[in-house]
Formats: sequence, C-alpha cells, structure tokens
Amino acid sequence: MITRGWLLLAAGAGRVGRLGGRPQRAGRMLIDPVKRSEAARTLRMARGAASDGTIGCTMRATLQAILADITTLQVDVIVNAANPRLLGGGGVDGAIHRAAGPGLLEECRRIPEISPGVRCPTGEARITAGHNLPARWVVHTVGPVWFGGERGEPELLRKCYVNSIRLAGAHGARSIAFPAISTGVYGYPPQDAAKVAVAAVQDALRDVPSMERVIFACFDARTQSLYEMLLQNG
Repeated sequence: MITRGWLLLAAGAGRVGRLGGRPQRAGRMLIDPVKRSEAARTLRMARGAASDGTIGCTMRATLQAILADITTLQVDVIVNAANPRLLGGGGVDGAIHRAAGPGLLEECRRIPEISPGVRCPTGEARITAGHNLPARWVVHTVGPVWFGGERGEPELLRKCYVNSIRLAGAHGARSIAFPAISTGVYGYPPQDAAKVAVAAVQDALRDVPSMERVIFACFDARTQSLYEMLLQNG
C-alpha cells in the first residue's frame, strides 16, 4: 500500500510560496495537510458504464488548498511553469532550477528542440529528474501568454494540467505539485486560471487513477482563499 502519495498544485503568480512573509520550511510539509486545512475535500468520481457495457472504475482523490513553497515539497513530481526553451527563467521556474542544482539545467539541455529555441510547445509537457529537489521528478510545462482569452488560452492552459498529470502518471507517480501556471508574467487572470486548473485536474484524474491527492499550495492567503472557494463550491 502506498501511504505517501500526494497530488499537489502550488498556486501562485509564478512565485515561490510564502507563509508569514518567509518561505515555508520543508519540515512543515511532513504534517498531513488534511489535518491542517478545513478546506480539504474528498472527491469521489465514479466512471459510468462503458459503451460495451462494462463497469468503469471508481476513482477517489482529495483536493486541498495550503500555503507552501513548491520546491520543498516531498512529493513524487513537481511541475515547473517553464518557457519553451526549458533553460530556466524567473519566478517559480528560476526557483526550481536553483533548488534542483545545475544538473537540472544540463538535463534540460539534452531535451531535443522540435524547432529553433523550442523544446516544449505551449500546452505540452516534458519530464526530467528532480536532482537536488525532494521530488523525484520535475514535469516542465509551458503555459499560454494571456491575450484576453481570444487566442485559445483556456484550452492551452487546460492542456498544461492534463498533460502534466498524464505524463506523471505514466512514470508511476502518485503525487504531483503544480504552480498556478501562466498567472505570473504571462498575465493570465488568477481567478480564471484557478477555475481552469481545478476543472482540468478533475478531468485528468479520471484517466490517471494512480494519483491520490490534489493540493493547491498557495503563495499567499488570498490565493489560498480563491482555491478554497472553488473546492468548496465544486
């Protein structure tokens, strides 16, 4: 029986989580978050009968909002809100690279470009080792730049979450931590992005039953409240 699986989403505007003005220490994450947050919500999603009459499986997952620094989380996978080059940057991307050490950058350089300067197109995902991070793997995904929602941004953002969960699940991961993709310098409105994130994860979990928990690890109380409201009303 797996006892430490967590599915986590680190919510924030491309920034590392903080609590009381200081980064939250990794040791605090060893406490079961379910006991720490009244916003914990268990989602039971039963898949209906398939077209051939067989009964689909029942999937049970927990979604939750907490304050956390994504780079300190002891999970199977953390997701990096990367740029198409996958060579590091600002915000959570830079924080993950700094915490992981130079080995992460070297591994990213070995990912082949599919076009000049593009190792990962918007909405897709790539996976590397976690190197010096507590997480075993890092899934890198590229969110859309916000242009008012007229260039397919919601669907591209949805694909970031879905493809990341599927890729992590394909590697046997039972826990995954997401930042709030595209809500930093890419300018995606946080409330709209959160709605896409929650819906996309719920959909993706139906096809990746190995994932056990979803936690929105927020960088401030305002972001946490936003996700808590979506979970409570979901």
